[in-house]
Amino acid sequence: MKHLVIGGAGFIGSNLAHALLIQGDSVTVLDNLSRPGSQKNLDWLQSLHPNLEFLKANIVKDQDLLNQAVKSADRVYHLAAQVAVTNSVVDPRHDFEINALGTFNVLEALRLFNPRATLIFASTNKVYGNLDNLEIEETESRYKFKNINGVNELQSLDFHSPYGCSKGCGDQYVRDYSRIYSLNTIVFRQSCIYGPRQFGVEDQGWVAWFVIALMTHQPITIYGDGKQVRDLLYVDDLIHAYQMAADNISKTRGEVFNLGGGPNNSISIYFDFKKLLEKLFDKDIVAPFAPTRPGDQKIYVSDIAKAKKYFAWEPKINVETGLKNLYLWVKDNLSLFSHE
Repeated sequence: MKHLVIGGAGFIGSNLAHALLIQGDSVTVLDNLSRPGSQKNLDWLQSLHPNLEFLKANIVKDQDLLNQAVKSADRVYHLAAQVAVTNSVVDPRHDFEINALGTFNVLEALRLFNPRATLIFASTNKVYGNLDNLEIEETESRYKFKNINGVNELQSLDFHSPYGCSKGCGDQYVRDYSRIYSLNTIVFRQSCIYGPRQFGVEDQGWVAWFVIALMTHQPITIYGDGKQVRDLLYVDDLIHAYQMAADNISKTRGEVFNLGGGPNNSISIYFDFKKLLEKLFDKDIVAPFAPTRPGDQKIYVSDIAKAKKYFAWEPKINVETGLKNLYLWVKDNLSLFSHE
């Protein structure tokens, strides 16, 4: 089988490409290498997999190259994105071009040149906005939903921040191209994904950033009150979801799935997380607090029941195990962070 991983030198993309190559499939990575760490991820992939095909291209500007790459693929994974809410607020045009126009370009390539391929699109929980219609309670260490365990796919869309708007635009285009043009598309509204090969920074990839910062003796800051809650999903579990959903395309075609660690893997971003970090690093951790950043939800936890129903998926790796794996990867690869 031939796979095209758009954004394949990123955190999720490099892990996905590695997994597909290990199972003996053909993989083309398309990436413009603009994100920090992407060249290092590509070097890692190429060192392990000489048969990897790499195409340096921009999904906004290089439509012909994109068309050619899509034309020969059985499955296309669209993971390329501008991923930080803060950056979208500073430069909304750049955010729109990558997330909205770039996604449109991918869809047009599929529609015109390979309509039988399967497309998996990485969307985000940010399409649901601040969840103002849901009752939220505050405890000493975290926020929690009052009447539900997690957010399901019936939750109303409420794009908040330019990032939410641009990803939401792509999300809806992908969904509608399945209806209008009979394309085999699947949308995953992903929560907090973490794991090895994640070059997290303060604005995005907070789980990895905290580990990297503590390991390299950099300061960390808590934005907001630290009680914000996210459900964490280890990257290997995400990759399994991609593959299982694609294998069941007769059921999943045109569908949207909320994908995260679910209630059992939800933690507050400081008070719960702090305890896990202190156990790993065997020391007390103290960080200053700063004002809440735009578009930061108090709580988001995925209801993953639909994914379980449609393709029998559920997370296998709990937060403590996944965090330890991430910690060990950073510890064993400190040289990668010397110039980050």
